[in-house]
Amino acid sequence: MLVIGVDAGGTSTRAVLATGEGHVIGFGRGGSGNPTSSGIPAALAEVRGAIASALDAGGASLSDVSRMVVAMAGHDSRGGASEWILDPLKENGFAGALTFESDLLAMYASGAVAPVGYGVVCGTGASAVRVEGGRIVATADGLGWLLGDRGSGFWIGRGAAAAAIAELDGLGPESMLTARVLQAAGIAGEGAHASGNDGRPAALEHLIRVLYAQRPVQLSGFAPLVFDAAEEHDPVAQGILHEAGEQLVRTLGLVQAGPGPVVIGGSIVLRPGAPQQMLRAHVAEAFGDVPFVLVDSGAAGATMLALRHAGVDVDEGTLARVRAGIGEAMRAGATAGIPGPLTTVPKGDTP
Repeated sequence: MLVIGVDAGGTSTRAVLATGEGHVIGFGRGGSGNPTSSGIPAALAEVRGAIASALDAGGASLSDVSRMVVAMAGHDSRGGASEWILDPLKENGFAGALTFESDLLAMYASGAVAPVGYGVVCGTGASAVRVEGGRIVATADGLGWLLGDRGSGFWIGRGAAAAAIAELDGLGPESMLTARVLQAAGIAGEGAHASGNDGRPAALEHLIRVLYAQRPVQLSGFAPLVFDAAEEHDPVAQGILHEAGEQLVRTLGLVQAGPGPVVIGGSIVLRPGAPQQMLRAHVAEAFGDVPFVLVDSGAAGATMLALRHAGVDVDEGTLARVRAGIGEAMRAGATAGIPGPLTTVPKGDTP
């Protein structure tokens, strides 16, 4: 029996071909596989490409695959159109069963097998889930940049832009973020406070034009500047990250019940800093000694979910084999430049 787990993200897609025992025999990667963000034709091409690469690496064909799980945001097993991907797969020989699952559940399953636990994702957006019986039973945030995503990369990046604008407008304190935001926006930092045509700093006028010409979500690109400035003890940057951590702790608290492993994913919480540290401290206080696991994708989890749907009684050993197999595929050079799939962080340490 062979299964395929696909983590179809808005930035990249990963496909894993595994045996019923959890041995990875193929791995492939593509670009954005989410039809909402990329459109169906582009998403389909990337998902099919990643699957084809995994099959080629394992010397298998679609007709050999009995179960496939595609994990993506905004689409889970409760419903939604699947013809856009299922029909092309059938045309190429796939006769097995296809199930869509939440990317949040796949992320959790990448780091824990326990039927009860929590997942926190904080990258461009932010959300938290509680898992019971292997299913998501509670969700907080994940409401998008306009209405939510508290503590996310967008939220932090917007804080950096707001801090720079506040200083230039005379409302906020000096911060090294101002020069760095201007530089990142392609605006010369020299003479930042020189008056423009309407009596306001010319750099402020220029920055406003640049920011409003972008899509709002692009503000997340300023988030790394905040981490860098905080490491250099800039109080404004440190304040932004501390507040982001408070927001993430609050979001986790909204789904919190009994103790269980906590799986963390997303660029903001994978990076050492206040958000990750505050989440770890909250988990230790609320739950005591439970696993605190960092994962960089839902690829292993999508594979674990495919095995479960195929009737396999998965356990920690299965997850370890899947993770190890993905790591071996990466080290073999099949997907050069992709970071490792999992890091378990002991309490009190940083990754």
